[in-house]
Amino acid sequence: MILIKNIEIYSPEYLGKNDVLICFDKIAYIAKNIQVPNKNFPEIQIIDGDGLTLTPGLIDLHVHIIGGGGEGGFTTRAPELNLTDFTSNGITTCVGLLGTDGITRSMGNLLAKSRALETEGISTHCWTGCYEMPTRTITDSARGDIILVDKIIGVGEIAVSDHRSSNPSSEDLIHLASEARVGGMLSGKCGILHIHIGDGKKGLTPVFDIVEGSEVPYENLLPTHVNRNPLAFKHSIEYAKNGGFIDITTGIKPEGDTALFAFDVYKTMLKENISPYHITMSSDSGGSMPIFDENGKLLSLKIGLPSTNMETIKQCIENGISMEESLIPLTSSPAKFLKFENKGKVSEGFDADLLILDKKLNLNTIICKGKIMVHNYKPVVYGTFSKPSNS
Repeated sequence: MILIKNIEIYSPEYLGKNDVLICFDKIAYIAKNIQVPNKNFPEIQIIDGDGLTLTPGLIDLHVHIIGGGGEGGFTTRAPELNLTDFTSNGITTCVGLLGTDGITRSMGNLLAKSRALETEGISTHCWTGCYEMPTRTITDSARGDIILVDKIIGVGEIAVSDHRSSNPSSEDLIHLASEARVGGMLSGKCGILHIHIGDGKKGLTPVFDIVEGSEVPYENLLPTHVNRNPLAFKHSIEYAKNGGFIDITTGIKPEGDTALFAFDVYKTMLKENISPYHITMSSDSGGSMPIFDENGKLLSLKIGLPSTNMETIKQCIENGISMEESLIPLTSSPAKFLKFENKGKVSEGFDADLLILDKKLNLNTIICKGKIMVHNYKPVVYGTFSKPSNS
């Protein structure tokens, strides 16, 4: 058991200064001045929260947990991420996925890594598929994967408007979105088609075509990387105003190109009266961040970092967005949209996935499923093969 005393709480809505009692993997009680009996009571760890802030753990719905990339040949295949890559950056729940490469990367590998990270301490899920169509699955269909594989919540990331895509037709995308929706209905999952938006001239037009050409509702579609260029950004505002949901990539930054900062895009969308609950953010960490010329030739390539989520939250606050609204796209919004019950909020009965921040919003302590993973700015739990040599 853990008792956090006298801490400012953002759930993400502001709850004031309270004590929080954690029992096993749940938030058991939130109140002022919780008293612990001196006798006949289980051992309890007390954390002094004075001067600190408590928030929900971050939910990152787009992570290349087994590595991504490869667009520059075999030497540019990004490595796997480790447990502390997540915990040290405040990510308590992630959704893993494949990207460009569905040949040397596999769904079996992705699922195994997801289970490993879950065992090591964080909460994990997966998208089934990759850029290409027909896409990669574990069973004989995307619908089957969603229904039969517990970790799989939807299909993604399917690439459109990108020279690396399979150039799927509207009919192809509508069929796959329908498969995802019905798979979600039959399994009680979100059943979302998660769509990679590239730098191509069509922008989000293929996503608009799904909505206009089918009965698939907005709640089963999530285009991502909408801040990669002005066209995608412009389309995403229109799409969200029509009722759609969009995902902003925190790992995308201007690199001598036309990309936009995540906080800038988010601030503009709020000014356009788009609900923060129609907006999610994710890091794209572990994946490649390539820069191509106008002919599709690779100019440079970097790896997305999980640290960009917290960096973006800080940038949002520094640019006048409230703490509550800065947290929503990485906590309660993805939890609600992805149907992750009992996650994304600091509330009694919810999972004890929590961040303790100092006055500069640096990560002091991270708690995953009721277990302290990082304390006093240092990891205290490591992955199987990433333990310090002196431990």
